[in-house]
Amino acid sequence: MTEISFLTGELLLAGIWIAVRAGLGIARGRTDRKREALLLLMYVNLAVLLRFTFYPMSRVNGKIQPLRFDAGAVWPPKVNLLPLVHLTAYDTGRDLLLNLIGNFTMFIPSGILFPVLFPRLRSFGKTVAAGAALSLCIELMQLLFFDRTTDIDDLLLNTAGCAAGYLIYAGLRQLCKKNRRYPDSRADRKEHETLT
Repeated sequence: MTEISFLTGELLLAGIWIAVRAGLGIARGRTDRKREALLLLMYVNLAVLLRFTFYPMSRVNGKIQPLRFDAGAVWPPKVNLLPLVHLTAYDTGRDLLLNLIGNFTMFIPSGILFPVLFPRLRSFGKTVAAGAALSLCIELMQLLFFDRTTDIDDLLLNTAGCAAGYLIYAGLRQLCKKNRRYPDSRADRKEHETLT
């Protein structure tokens, strides 16, 4: 059995991120600092997703338990392909709420960041499809770890969270456009009226 500590997983993700960003910066010959700052938010988003989708929620002696890989224990895989059937199958109401709210809310940032970072994803359908694809990748990767479960309900909740994130993005974008067209302060209104 191979164990991957949380710190090792995060360092691996950071190493891959830095290598990809540095490689792209070298290939382009320039770096856009504003975009890199926004991409750093995506990195933080991915790091949080890594924590909550791969590592056990419970701690032992205050420490996050490692991710365990055992080739002999992976088969048969733990998979739930029946939507909504096992959604409420938890021992406590706390665990149920943690699953529902957690799977939904952890993908809201992705729904906001995808259209901000990637102009091709600035439609509801494309952002939701990207969120579903990210969630599906996570669920499929969980098949490699015997103590994780690949669950259609997680995919549905993650996708719904991404959709909610896009709606927040779209609402904020509309609000910003409206504020640019209709200044709020009296001085701005007078200046706007004078110009028109």
